Amino acid sequence: MSRGLLRQLRRRIRAVKSTQQICRAMKAVATAKMAKAQERVVAARPYSQYIREVLGRLAAAAGDARHPLLDVREPQKVCYVVITADRGLCGAFNANILRRSLAEVQKWPDVSIVAVGRKGRDFFRFRGWRIAQQYVRLGEDIHIGHSRDIARYLIDQYTAGEFDRVYLVYSQFINVLVQKPSVIQLLPVEPPAEGEGKEKFRTQYIFEPSPEAVLADLLPRYVESLVYHCLIESKASEHSARMTAMDAATKNAGEMMDRLTLKMNRIRQESITSELLDIVGGAAALE
Repeated sequence: MSRGLLRQLRRRIRAVKSTQQICRAMKAVATAKMAKAQERVVAARPYSQYIREVLGRLAAAAGDARHPLLDVREPQKVCYVVITADRGLCGAFNANILRRSLAEVQKWPDVSIVAVGRKGRDFFRFRGWRIAQQYVRLGEDIHIGHSRDIARYLIDQYTAGEFDRVYLVYSQFINVLVQKPSVIQLLPVEPPAEGEGKEKFRTQYIFEPSPEAVLADLLPRYVESLVYHCLIESKASEHSARMTAMDAATKNAGEMMDRLTLKMNRIRQESITSELLDIVGGAAALE
């Protein structure tokens, strides 16, 4: 009986050790990818902030000039762009985004989902929500081409009247240990408020050929940059969450191996003690 139990414990220890090695390797890979993704996030934040400031100044200076991406309509048809990962094993990263997304989409009667990532697509498809478009398997390196394709689709649908409002749900990268599910409005574009009056901006800017032409070129670029920024923020958050999860899994595997080894040693000691007692008892019987 004890020998069979010892064999089972040895097999479990080997299995846990193999799992620990896999988790340790995944942690190392996630750490390297997280460092690279974090650099991209830090490098992209100044550009995102600057183009937002430029948009605010130009929108104020443009006066009554309008653009379809600035038109505010009654939100009858709402779209949510949900950015998740293609894979799991990253702790509560996907669950936090999907929980926040589900709370948001339930606020509107007519909602469409643009799923970026396989986890989000499968989640909403299983629950019967309408998937208007999906972007999966984008890879580990997010390129501006990815954000351009997503932004072009959203802009076309918004200008065609298929969507009245578009929101982005993504994971904001705070630091290695903290990732915050966030929701921002993408369309219609909301130029940031400027504290100074419009008259000053009109004297500072000369539009050529016209304010409408300048906005027509700037606004799509702004939407692309905002989508790109959210994509790389989510990717950095995903790698950070996976690194933390694999670190915890590696430690848990080590603790499990210690408990199993202790249990195995106790059983072996009990078996040895029992055999010694049998020998002593047999020797005593022979005397």
